[in-house]
Amino acid sequence: MAGRPKIFDENQAIEKATEVFRNKGYDTASADELLNAMGIGKGSFYLAFKGGKQELYVKSIEQFSESFYKKLSDGIKNSENGIEYIKQFFLSQAYSPDCEKERGCFLGNSLVQLSEKDAQIKKTSVKILKKLHHLFVEVIEKAQENNQIETRENPEILAWHLTNLWNGIHVTRRMESSAEILKNMIELNLRLLN
Repeated sequence: MAGRPKIFDENQAIEKATEVFRNKGYDTASADELLNAMGIGKGSFYLAFKGGKQELYVKSIEQFSESFYKKLSDGIKNSENGIEYIKQFFLSQAYSPDCEKERGCFLGNSLVQLSEKDAQIKKTSVKILKKLHHLFVEVIEKAQENNQIETRENPEILAWHLTNLWNGIHVTRRMESSAEILKNMIELNLRLLN
């Protein structure tokens, strides 16, 4: 016998838990708050997430990052110029309503705050960053082949620069709330893609 069937949509439940984690953070999100948001009882929770809150958090990061990556990847594929799309993506981070100073960006926060606390979260974080890095490498190589950018810097290094910029924005945003300052900082970093 396979046990009791799930009576809830796991992806939807994880999405609701993600909002709690975004608002409260991993450490301060209580089990009751998570269960209430997800709309499930303890029995169903531990049946679906045998590793408890930690497993839920890892799945939350993975699901959130997949959605983030798909949106970015699809945007690049559907654009006429991948480099310009990436530049606009970064510049939009200065004004993004999804990354309020108090909450920061969920994915950025999880990578910065918790990757050193937990081996599974660190492993997940590394996987996410390498996937993002690989996407940037592909776009830069294509732009160099098509003479959309002048720089002949190594695409691997330029992609790490962008990955580092993405991480840095989330850290800087916690200390600097001026969208104009963030925009100027991002523009300075993006000059390497000319």
